Amino acid sequence: MALIGAVALIVIGPEKLPRVARTVGALLGKAQRYVADVKAEVNRSMDLDELKKMRETVEGAARDVENSIQTTASDFENTWSATTDAALESEPPSYKHPNKNWRLKQGAMPQWYKARNGVRTRALSGAARVARFRPPRVR
Repeated sequence: MALIGAVALIVIGPEKLPRVARTVGALLGKAQRYVADVKAEVNRSMDLDELKKMRETVEGAARDVENSIQTTASDFENTWSATTDAALESEPPSYKHPNKNWRLKQGAMPQWYKARNGVRTRALSGAARVARFRPPRVR
């Protein structure tokens, strides 16, 4: 570098050397920016190619999953239809719940609980209700 600087000082001269150095520096800066832009463009195109390959592999995997789901679903539908057809051909078993009379209405609270806690099980008439809550007579 020193040898090149010494030759440039002799050939160009001390008056023009700073202006030439600025011009050379500006040209080198432009060249470096151009090279950096080209490198960035090449990197972007390589990344784009990699993304395209990745997209193709993901799409292929998605197609494989979709096909496997469709085959599984069709197998399930075939099994289901065979099972339901066989069940419909045979007589359905009659089921009767033990100790259940559907004509009797039953409350949610058991009778033994009502009896233990003093819950009324029968309706009171209006007169009986008044008599029950009337304060006792004092003599």
